[in-house]
Amino acid sequence: MSGHSKWATTKHKKAANDAKRGKEFAKLIKNIEVAARTGGGDPSANPTLDDMIKKAKKASVPNDNIERARKRGSGEEAGGADWETLMYEGYGPNGVALLIECLTDNRNRAATEVRTAVNKNGGNMADAGSVSYLFNRKGVVVLEKNGLDEDEVLMAVLDAGAEEVTDLGERFEIVVDPGDLNGVRDALIEEGIEYESIEPDFRATMEVPVDAETAKKVFNLIDILEEVDDVQNVFTNMDIPADVLAELESES
Repeated sequence: MSGHSKWATTKHKKAANDAKRGKEFAKLIKNIEVAARTGGGDPSANPTLDDMIKKAKKASVPNDNIERARKRGSGEEAGGADWETLMYEGYGPNGVALLIECLTDNRNRAATEVRTAVNKNGGNMADAGSVSYLFNRKGVVVLEKNGLDEDEVLMAVLDAGAEEVTDLGERFEIVVDPGDLNGVRDALIEEGIEYESIEPDFRATMEVPVDAETAKKVFNLIDILEEVDDVQNVFTNMDIPADVLAELESES
């Protein structure tokens, strides 16, 4: 299982404390604001905004906060920030490649806090382009199994452009070209299949197998980075072999 998939699964299982819930709420609200600014404030005409609102509701973000973010983004209400997406590149423990995606209204703050987190936790920053070439932009849909098997999901989305369907245990993950995300979304809706999340992603073109010690250090760094207010996502090229995954899960 890839490091990314392991991390995605771990995040589903983590019991978030109040501080982490607050950080997650802030990230989801930012996404709503940006989606409304980019594609308009009507969720029925803006699929990305609709998905961001659904994701926030599933995470129990209060409806008032969701609605205010939508209005700020669409310009119906004053006070929206000038959000900017930035991508930082670096290496984690034992040379694991990192892509760190930020959504910020202060690029100096974002750069300083990301650099500090990486440098203090076994990593180092890299020049633009020196890591990003190891990753491809993809779209990823995650859905709970709900009695579905892999073939049923694959048949529902294959003609819409799905590249692969992966069994993650309790969930399926569908990987697509980013341009096919809307088509796959529509295909799932047409088949009456509910999805849990749908969003752009980065996937490593070549993954690096790691041992348990390295995996723990990288997960620790990801945890620390995701505590930074401006950080939205962290992507790695870490691959966790089955025996290492079993060892990690036995310790958790």
